[in-house]
Amino acid sequence: MADLKLTFASWNYDRVRALADGSVKPEGIELTCLNLFPGETFQRMVRHQEFDVAEMGFKNYVHALDSGNAPFIAIPVYPVRLFLHSAIFVNRNRGIVSPNDLIGKRIGELFSFGHDAAIWARGILSDDYGVPANSATYVVGPLEASRRRDWVPFQPPPDIRVEQIGPGRSLDAMLEAGEIDALYSAIVPPSVLNGSNIVGRLFENYESVERDYYKRTGVFPIVHLVVIRKAIYKLQPWVAQSLYQAFKAAKSEAEKLYASQAANMHRLFMTPWLTAHQEENRKLMGEDFWPYGLEPNRKALDLFLRYHHEQGLSKRRFTPDELFAPEALVDYARFS
Repeated sequence: MADLKLTFASWNYDRVRALADGSVKPEGIELTCLNLFPGETFQRMVRHQEFDVAEMGFKNYVHALDSGNAPFIAIPVYPVRLFLHSAIFVNRNRGIVSPNDLIGKRIGELFSFGHDAAIWARGILSDDYGVPANSATYVVGPLEASRRRDWVPFQPPPDIRVEQIGPGRSLDAMLEAGEIDALYSAIVPPSVLNGSNIVGRLFENYESVERDYYKRTGVFPIVHLVVIRKAIYKLQPWVAQSLYQAFKAAKSEAEKLYASQAANMHRLFMTPWLTAHQEENRKLMGEDFWPYGLEPNRKALDLFLRYHHEQGLSKRRFTPDELFAPEALVDYARFS
């Protein structure tokens, strides 16, 4: 019987590259991989379910579940994880030197209220620094005017103040001009990349702050998942297990490259001291610092679901056990 032909949309991450180049093949599936920027993938998948399998923002997936009629189902594969202290940018002329200074301010957020990075940033600021999620006004729009997206709106709760910016405007320019005080963005703003002396991070020593966060919590925040169109899953539930195993194998190939070249990273990549950086990460986070599956990630998943509900983005608080196709939660015995 011929393999089932499926499309997969994701960015060109090292952990999925073996699927894209064909060195890892899902059992029973002929996978065509499309290299797309995440924002485009999410929009096309949420609006039109254009792909059979796709990278998906955690926020988008929970919102779909909350609607009661999600057109896709997730597997416990996490293409993107980020520490989010580094995603909080401020205008240095607005007197913001500590997290509490964000209270009462105007804070930019990408595209719509409820951006994944912003959900994590707000939750961390609330838990660790006493900054309530409803203590600011959120100004939503594109980071750059040329990258405006006709995005799916999320209705904010009554106690959250949200403003939309007009056409031709950008959050980056507004932040540098002082029209907004701060910005939550996993994408580094162009003003920072261009060396602005006005825009910078709230946590200038973000690496040490984020390492301390991991030491205290054991949480490596999850930002994106992988989803399967439910129409395919209902007819072929085995695809969840096949894809889950293939994604694990692809991640393993990336890990093997890092392990085999651990002492020579500085020769493979144009980043000084990368070998030392890798060694420091392993000491802190262990060998498998990017685990797939449910149980190794239960705490991070549950924390995001709490933040999502507390910020008024879901009617009820979901649990990690409600997120994934059951076929992808079991590692079956295999025989040669």
